[in-house]
Amino acid sequence: MAKTSGRKHRRIAARVAAAAITAALVGTGTSAVAADSPSPVAPSADNAAQQPAAAATAAAATVSSALYGIDKAGKSWGYTQNGTGGFEARESNSSSDWSDIKDMFQVNNGTDSATDGLWARDYDGSLYYLPWEVQSTRIGGGWNIYNKLVSAGNFGGAGAGDLLARDSGGTLYIYLGLGTGKLTGRYKVGAGWNAYNQIAGNGDLSGDGKSDIVARDKAGVLWLYKGTGNYKAPFASRTKIGAGWNTYNLLVSTGDLDYDGKADLIARDTTGALYRYSGTGNAASPYKGRVKIGASGWNTYRLLF
Repeated sequence: MAKTSGRKHRRIAARVAAAAITAALVGTGTSAVAADSPSPVAPSADNAAQQPAAAATAAAATVSSALYGIDKAGKSWGYTQNGTGGFEARESNSSSDWSDIKDMFQVNNGTDSATDGLWARDYDGSLYYLPWEVQSTRIGGGWNIYNKLVSAGNFGGAGAGDLLARDSGGTLYIYLGLGTGKLTGRYKVGAGWNAYNQIAGNGDLSGDGKSDIVARDKAGVLWLYKGTGNYKAPFASRTKIGAGWNTYNLLVSTGDLDYDGKADLIARDTTGALYRYSGTGNAASPYKGRVKIGASGWNTYRLLF
């Protein structure tokens, strides 16, 4: 049976969020947490509130969301799930021009399967939070020190979506989500992450209830990083998934696309076709064989999230 709950809400919410960013981009939002200087920061009071000692056992929510895209002309589009592992026909989300947006990601601030809004970085390096149907706020400036941002779920164990950020030297950091769209100071994850040109994920891939990510290296090998639920060391050592993934120019996840309770992966190839890799919940072999869910035309999008 096709799952339809929340589809209409997500369509409406996306349109409102798109319109709301216009005000934020001209500086009406208040500054909250800016990107840190190159050295790691000590835990703040907000960090402690985000990470009570007992929170490390919290299970990751399995997100199930629509797919959104911004095309090369700066127009935004939305694709709601069709209940069978693919997407319905696209709908325009806003008449606003999104050309100033460099990156955009969905985020789930709670423990349910629904996303609560968007994080967006503009080309000037400012980060914004766009909650569905509520006015946007500016999180802070200085985010252009990072060449990769990834919103891939809850890694800290406290129930809210976190943000991963990689700097130009290849060091990866984690910013813990406070459940409001705001973020704590960063924690260093580790060095060497510039070996990867794609990082994706949105939920549990290994069946242990913790959020995981996958990363593709420059040779086209895909690796699994299992989440630990501990923000001080959020990932276990990598394990190899397989080679040949350089046939794709984009990897992204909107969570559970085929409604089996497991996180899936979406891959776009160089011809513009779109594929679904359904999750298995088995770390040794986290994905089933690919299924084509879009014949062509997906290269029209500069961003997919």
